[in-house]
Amino acid sequence: MQSIYIAGAGSGSGKSVVVLGIMEMLSAVNRRVGFFRPFAPRGAEPDNLTALIRSRYELPFPPEMLYGCTVETARQLIGSGHYEELLKLIMNKFKMLEERCDIVVCAGTDYNGLIPSLEFGFNADLANNFGCGMVVVVKGFGRSPHEAADSLNIAHELMRERGSDFIATIINGVAPESMDAVEVRAQQLLTETEKIYVFPEQPALGMPTVGEIRQVLNAESLYGEGDAMNQVVTNYKIAAMEIPDFLNYVEDGCLIITPGDRSDIIVTSLAADASSAFPRVAGLLLTGGIRPAEKVQRLIEGLRRTKVAILQVPQDTFTTAMNVNRIEATILPGDDRKIAAALGLFESRVDVEELRGHVAIHHHDRVTPLMFEYELIRRAKARRQRIVLPEGSDERILRAAEILTLRQVADLVLLGDPDKIRRRIGELGLKLDDIQIIDPATSPDRDRYAAVYYELRKHKGISEQMAHDVLEDVSYFGTLMVYVGDADGMVSGAVHTTQHTIRPSFETVKTKPDVKLVSSVFFMCLPDRVLVYGDCAVNPNPSAEELADIAITSAATAASFGIEPRIAMLSYSSGSSGKGADVERVRQAVAIARERSPSLKLEGPIQYDAAVDMEVGRSKMPGSEVAGRATVLIFPDLNTGNNTYKAVQRSAGAVAIGPVLQGLNKPVNDLSRGCTVTDIVNTVAITAIQAQAESDAQHEEVAQ
Repeated sequence: MQSIYIAGAGSGSGKSVVVLGIMEMLSAVNRRVGFFRPFAPRGAEPDNLTALIRSRYELPFPPEMLYGCTVETARQLIGSGHYEELLKLIMNKFKMLEERCDIVVCAGTDYNGLIPSLEFGFNADLANNFGCGMVVVVKGFGRSPHEAADSLNIAHELMRERGSDFIATIINGVAPESMDAVEVRAQQLLTETEKIYVFPEQPALGMPTVGEIRQVLNAESLYGEGDAMNQVVTNYKIAAMEIPDFLNYVEDGCLIITPGDRSDIIVTSLAADASSAFPRVAGLLLTGGIRPAEKVQRLIEGLRRTKVAILQVPQDTFTTAMNVNRIEATILPGDDRKIAAALGLFESRVDVEELRGHVAIHHHDRVTPLMFEYELIRRAKARRQRIVLPEGSDERILRAAEILTLRQVADLVLLGDPDKIRRRIGELGLKLDDIQIIDPATSPDRDRYAAVYYELRKHKGISEQMAHDVLEDVSYFGTLMVYVGDADGMVSGAVHTTQHTIRPSFETVKTKPDVKLVSSVFFMCLPDRVLVYGDCAVNPNPSAEELADIAITSAATAASFGIEPRIAMLSYSSGSSGKGADVERVRQAVAIARERSPSLKLEGPIQYDAAVDMEVGRSKMPGSEVAGRATVLIFPDLNTGNNTYKAVQRSAGAVAIGPVLQGLNKPVNDLSRGCTVTDIVNTVAITAIQAQAESDAQHEEVAQ
């Protein structure tokens, strides 16, 4: 096992993007990934990068374990000539953490001027003493190809002098027009044991958010929380003129800096943001410690919706403007948009499988939630599919669409009124400029889809006019897009009922030839494992034959997503002890499933505790290869399954991904109306992977 040390070859390299990308990569295949920094720049308070990593990856270590020492301690040791003592102190702390982890990612010093003598060589020394492989991040921002290549060459020479173990070098923030030239120069320095990646400049990552400005200035938040704090500030304006002139200077994403008693500027800024005739305002920063007038406060509080955050600082306007101008962008915990942009940049430029091959990783048989979710995104990105989202105006759908687009997971199509959806996108401050939006009511494809639907359903008494009318419904329009091949899959249900979402697919897409019914599974992401629950959404009272079908189909679904299927057919009794019609039905289902698929690892009837708890499983069903180790749990009816998944979701804090429909000829998946943005992202990724599998199956049929 070899841990990783990520060092910037100078200040302003933007290594946070690389740290986040590598943590994402490693956390997906390791159960215990640690994070470490040589210094605690804020003393007892975690710095932004540490807070982000600790929060996102739920590190089970106290903050003091993630730092070598404080900056003050480092200054004292270096000032007194005890450089080696400093290395030993930090190394001991690192090794204590490493003993509790499978692998540790160390983020080197920030070159923030606190200790001028600690430069790149110090990070190389630490990496060597830690036994880490090094990932070096070279600054490309504002540099010519020649300057960037020189910086890369200098970093390589320093590393070779100190005998460091290279893993990769990343040149970050290269101007788009210089990418080819920098890549050519970088390849000339490439060695057999090192990889070099070139990242283009990502403007959004170089701009602070309102929340970052609040944190750095220690500003008071008067109005606006949540997503208002994640608005990117592209520029700032000092407002000291009359309204007509002030409006000429408002730009998209601007932060308005003005004294707190300028009621005219405050009200005008809010109005400009709400108006489609003016650019978006990111926030207001009120100076002088003056709160808005009482009636202005009442006006703001009475607004039905405003995404404009209003901050307040005690300093005067000039001092505040100077302070804002010095702020460097970072990534704060909870800023999903910046996190997605950073991961999208990393994953678009780095061959993750190739890089992982250069890092010693200890694999685990058990699939953890982060491993599962990471693999979903990776597999979906490998062959991007076209996924239609019928509920195009829903806020959660739009936020998920932005994340999916930033991470390049799928090509998305939104259904609905384009003007309303674009307006909604603008209100939320999202970046979805290139996303396709189709209005079923006016689409030129409506007649074509209606003709197809008429041919499929005319035996049920559907007229051509009825077919045309029904195609105005977004669920039918989206399903027909999938049916005719204009989309590879559909995800809906955030607003519509399950019946409304999946009924069109029963009428058109229908089931695969070897599947007797459509069923569903939930991927239940528990803290230490992922389980598959079926059927919790579609079939109310399945027969023994249908239960067997659900079990076999669910096992195939689990296997296709990297989960080894060990199937538990659940009942209120384990083994042969129980009696009653319900137990007999499960017993018959087990016999049918074993006859149809003899190779499956399957047990039942079995109680839930015996299925998932090793000790209980050994006690109730000794010798079973499934008891205590089940990964696929089949419930006897919808009442039991639906209540159980919701109980586990709420009581155990599990993430429930689904329901994922299985058995259809093409992928159509339903969302819960209480779904989160993360649920939508995961379900779209699953749908894309299902679409990839369908495409592969079709190609195999053609080849045969």
